[in-house]
Amino acid sequence: MTQSNHYGQATAALVNEVYASGVQRAVLLLRHSARTFEPGIHDLLNPLTDHGRDLCRQLGLALPKELRLRGYASPPERCMETAQLVIKAHQAGGGDGGRTRPVEALGVFYALDQQKMWKGLSQADGLADYVSQWFAGNVPIDAMMPAELAVQMVLRALKGKLSEASEGPQLDLCVTHDMTVYTVRHGVGLESLDGPKVEYLDGLMLFERDGRLWLRSQHGGEIEITSRV
Repeated sequence: MTQSNHYGQATAALVNEVYASGVQRAVLLLRHSARTFEPGIHDLLNPLTDHGRDLCRQLGLALPKELRLRGYASPPERCMETAQLVIKAHQAGGGDGGRTRPVEALGVFYALDQQKMWKGLSQADGLADYVSQWFAGNVPIDAMMPAELAVQMVLRALKGKLSEASEGPQLDLCVTHDMTVYTVRHGVGLESLDGPKVEYLDGLMLFERDGRLWLRSQHGGEIEITSRV
């Protein structure tokens, strides 16, 4: 697989842009970094590659130094390690950060039967196509919870972090999987499933402005989601 050093650059630019606009608190829903693809183990057990670890460090160093980072992640190792490495690099560059803890709402909780989900994915024309089938109600009802319910549950988890009091600029780093990013950005109408592919370290930012809740993509789109949560 071709390695790329661009992963995370657009996300770092997004974070810097949002905080430069005067926002003091935000949540970043972030896909994990580059991982291995070992066919002999369960997919969620595939760890980060060394290149993926380097990308995490690059992202951490590129974030605004005045931010305090808090880490949350889907329980699989590659998600936890992504958050931990980003925060460690941020601290090494002069920023502040805390520990990372696992959060089930950032995982694949929406899969009611993972075996059926993986089977459906293998038969679909890629992940975006499977997510499209899911939103259209064309996957088994015992394989996946309703897509709109999954979107609402993720947004509630993110808003809960945003609502917690803090002193000074703070960013809650919420590391998840590409399927979650596809699901949220499509479910709120921010980007269609035939839009940009969700790459490693791609992110969506949730923040408040003028008393309203906004979700912004690293690709430049922004949508108000106050009524969604």
